[in-house]
Amino acid sequence: MKNKSPGRSSGPSQRQLRAGELIRHSLAEVLREGAIADPALETVSVTVTEVRLSPDLRHAIAFVEPLGGVHAPEVVDALNRHAKFLRGQLGRVIDMRFTPDLKFLHDESFEEAARIGRMFEDPKVRQDLEK
Repeated sequence: MKNKSPGRSSGPSQRQLRAGELIRHSLAEVLREGAIADPALETVSVTVTEVRLSPDLRHAIAFVEPLGGVHAPEVVDALNRHAKFLRGQLGRVIDMRFTPDLKFLHDESFEEAARIGRMFEDPKVRQDLEK
């Protein structure tokens, strides 16, 4: 008998988390080297905030944030255009059986944190917090 309930998700496995961190660090290093000749990426520093892997480790979603959050859609589009090249570069530096396919998404968590911070500054909310 299975221990899991059918509707429950237990989250990523330790294997997925470890591989995601390995890929995140390696991808950040590849991007730092600046081997991509794309105008959208030449003048911006990109932070890889998280990498989520599929259970079979063949597909990875990399969440990125350009420094200052400016031109995020252009940067994400450029990274997705060069995903195959980045995958090849990544395959040279990581020690995994398969190098996962890469997909890049903008990390919205920084904007969400700023929005929540602004909510705490609202006088009505501050009044409730001080009680």
